[in-house]
Amino acid sequence: MKKELFEKLNSYLADTAVMYIKLHNLHWNVYGVQFKAVHEYLEAIYDVFTENMDAVAELLRMHDKYPAASMAEYLKITDVKELASEKIENKAALAIVLDELKALDKKAKETRKLADADDVFDVVAMMEEHSGYFQKTIWFISSMLAK
Repeated sequence: MKKELFEKLNSYLADTAVMYIKLHNLHWNVYGVQFKAVHEYLEAIYDVFTENMDAVAELLRMHDKYPAASMAEYLKITDVKELASEKIENKAALAIVLDELKALDKKAKETRKLADADDVFDVVAMMEEHSGYFQKTIWFISSMLAK
Protein backbone atom coordinates (compact mmCIF):
# COMPACT_ATOMS: atom_id res chain seq x y z
CA MET A 1 0.00 0.00 0.00
CA LYS A 2 1.42 3.34 -1.08
CA LYS A 3 1.79 6.20 1.39
CA GLU A 4 -0.97 8.30 -0.19
CA LEU A 5 -3.49 5.47 0.11
CA PHE A 6 -2.40 4.70 3.67
CA GLU A 7 -2.83 8.33 4.70
CA LYS A 8 -6.23 8.57 3.02
CA LEU A 9 -7.43 5.33 4.62
CA ASN A 10 -6.05 6.33 8.02
CA SER A 11 -7.86 9.68 7.74
CA TYR A 12 -11.04 7.78 6.83
CA LEU A 13 -10.51 5.66 9.96
CA ALA A 14 -10.17 8.84 12.04
CA ASP A 15 -13.34 10.26 10.46
CA THR A 16 -15.16 7.04 11.31
CA ALA A 17 -13.95 7.10 14.92
CA VAL A 18 -14.77 10.76 15.52
CA MET A 19 -18.14 10.32 13.82
CA TYR A 20 -18.82 7.36 16.12
CA ILE A 21 -18.41 9.69 19.11
CA LYS A 22 -20.42 12.44 17.41
CA LEU A 23 -23.26 9.99 16.78
CA HIS A 24 -23.28 9.09 20.48
CA ASN A 25 -23.50 12.77 21.35
CA LEU A 26 -26.50 13.18 19.06
CA HIS A 27 -28.07 9.93 20.29
CA TRP A 28 -27.81 11.02 23.93
CA ASN A 29 -28.89 14.63 23.44
CA VAL A 30 -31.58 14.47 20.77
CA TYR A 31 -35.16 15.51 21.60
CA GLY A 32 -38.44 16.24 19.87
CA VAL A 33 -41.23 14.62 17.94
CA GLN A 34 -40.42 11.00 17.11
CA PHE A 35 -37.69 11.05 19.78
CA LYS A 36 -37.66 7.30 20.32
CA ALA A 37 -37.42 6.49 16.61
CA VAL A 38 -34.59 8.98 15.97
CA HIS A 39 -32.77 8.00 19.18
CA GLU A 40 -32.83 4.33 18.16
CA TYR A 41 -31.94 5.10 14.54
CA LEU A 42 -28.84 7.02 15.62
CA GLU A 43 -27.84 4.00 17.72
CA ALA A 44 -28.20 1.73 14.70
CA ILE A 45 -25.95 4.03 12.69
CA TYR A 46 -23.22 4.18 15.34
CA ASP A 47 -23.32 0.39 15.60
CA VAL A 48 -22.36 0.26 11.90
CA PHE A 49 -19.56 2.74 12.58
CA THR A 50 -18.21 0.42 15.28
CA GLU A 51 -17.92 -2.40 12.75
CA ASN A 52 -16.47 -0.13 10.06
CA MET A 53 -13.84 1.30 12.39
CA ASP A 54 -12.60 -2.17 13.34
CA ALA A 55 -12.67 -3.39 9.73
CA VAL A 56 -10.62 -0.43 8.44
CA ALA A 57 -8.04 -0.77 11.23
CA GLU A 58 -7.68 -4.51 10.58
CA LEU A 59 -7.35 -3.89 6.85
CA LEU A 60 -4.50 -1.48 7.51
CA ARG A 61 -2.78 -4.09 9.68
CA MET A 62 -3.24 -6.68 6.92
CA HIS A 63 -1.18 -4.33 4.76
CA ASP A 64 1.49 -4.08 7.47
CA LYS A 65 0.49 -0.52 8.37
CA TYR A 66 -0.29 0.81 11.83
CA PRO A 67 -3.64 2.57 12.07
CA ALA A 68 -4.19 5.63 14.20
CA ALA A 69 -5.55 4.32 17.47
CA SER A 70 -5.98 7.21 19.86
CA MET A 71 -8.38 10.12 20.04
CA ALA A 72 -5.41 12.51 19.92
CA GLU A 73 -4.24 10.96 16.64
CA TYR A 74 -7.78 10.92 15.23
CA LEU A 75 -8.35 14.59 15.98
CA LYS A 76 -5.16 15.53 14.12
CA ILE A 77 -6.19 13.80 10.88
CA THR A 78 -10.00 13.86 10.82
CA ASP A 79 -12.23 16.09 8.73
CA VAL A 80 -15.18 15.55 11.10
CA LYS A 81 -15.84 18.46 13.43
CA GLU A 82 -16.71 17.73 17.03
CA LEU A 83 -20.05 18.82 18.41
CA ALA A 84 -20.83 20.51 21.72
CA SER A 85 -22.66 18.37 24.26
CA GLU A 86 -26.05 20.02 24.36
CA LYS A 87 -29.68 19.34 23.62
CA ILE A 88 -30.40 19.11 19.88
CA GLU A 89 -33.72 18.87 18.07
CA ASN A 90 -34.37 15.75 15.98
CA LYS A 91 -34.32 17.40 12.56
CA ALA A 92 -31.15 19.34 13.34
CA ALA A 93 -29.46 16.14 14.52
CA LEU A 94 -30.49 14.29 11.37
CA ALA A 95 -29.29 17.18 9.19
CA ILE A 96 -25.87 17.00 10.86
CA VAL A 97 -25.68 13.26 10.27
CA LEU A 98 -26.78 13.73 6.66
CA ASP A 99 -24.02 16.25 5.96
CA GLU A 100 -21.37 14.07 7.61
CA LEU A 101 -22.48 10.96 5.71
CA LYS A 102 -22.24 12.84 2.43
CA ALA A 103 -18.68 13.88 3.30
CA LEU A 104 -17.77 10.33 4.37
CA ASP A 105 -19.25 8.92 1.18
CA LYS A 106 -17.12 11.33 -0.84
CA LYS A 107 -13.98 10.28 1.08
CA ALA A 108 -14.84 6.58 0.65
CA LYS A 109 -15.13 7.12 -3.11
CA GLU A 110 -11.83 9.04 -3.21
CA THR A 111 -10.13 6.27 -1.23
CA ARG A 112 -11.65 3.65 -3.51
CA LYS A 113 -10.30 5.47 -6.56
CA LEU A 114 -6.77 5.60 -5.09
CA ALA A 115 -6.95 1.91 -4.17
CA ASP A 116 -8.22 0.95 -7.61
CA ALA A 117 -5.34 2.79 -9.28
CA ASP A 118 -2.91 0.72 -7.18
CA ASP A 119 -4.82 -2.59 -7.56
CA VAL A 120 -5.50 -2.80 -3.82
CA PHE A 121 -8.74 -4.67 -4.29
CA ASP A 122 -9.57 -5.35 -0.65
CA VAL A 123 -9.65 -1.59 -0.03
CA VAL A 124 -11.69 -1.10 -3.23
CA ALA A 125 -14.25 -3.66 -2.04
CA MET A 126 -14.49 -2.19 1.45
CA MET A 127 -14.95 1.37 0.21
CA GLU A 128 -17.63 0.23 -2.24
CA GLU A 129 -19.46 -1.51 0.60
CA HIS A 130 -19.20 1.54 2.86
CA SER A 131 -20.30 3.87 0.07
CA GLY A 132 -23.33 1.68 -0.58
CA TYR A 133 -24.29 1.93 3.10
CA PHE A 134 -23.77 5.71 3.10
CA GLN A 135 -25.89 6.17 -0.03
CA LYS A 136 -28.77 4.15 1.41
CA THR A 137 -28.59 5.96 4.75
CA ILE A 138 -28.40 9.33 2.99
CA TRP A 139 -31.59 8.40 1.15
CA PHE A 140 -33.32 7.35 4.41
CA ILE A 141 -32.36 10.54 6.24
CA SER A 142 -33.18 12.76 3.25
CA SER A 143 -36.62 11.12 3.14
CA MET A 144 -37.08 11.69 6.87
CA LEU A 145 -36.25 15.37 6.44
CA ALA A 146 -38.38 15.93 3.33
CA LYS A 147 -41.18 18.41 3.72
